[in-house]
Amino acid sequence: MARKKEEEMVICPVGKFFMDLQKLSLPKSKFFEHLDLSRIEFLKAIRSLADERIESFEKKRSRQGKKATKIEVT
Repeated sequence: MARKKEEEMVICPVGKFFMDLQKLSLPKSKFFEHLDLSRIEFLKAIRSLADERIESFEKKRSRQGKKATKIEVT
């Protein structure tokens, strides 16, 4: 039964890449330091992408809320 759960589990390819690299390095090595920093930068990049998309959706939504007002000219 435990084997079946392992087969059903899906791992993010980027996360797997970082986990595999971490297995190859020594905990106190410079490589490990750089790996940690690259993880942080990768997550910040994803966050900035998400923030940009949220902002574009909010702008699009605010534009949809504005309607033209008919003005009578005499």
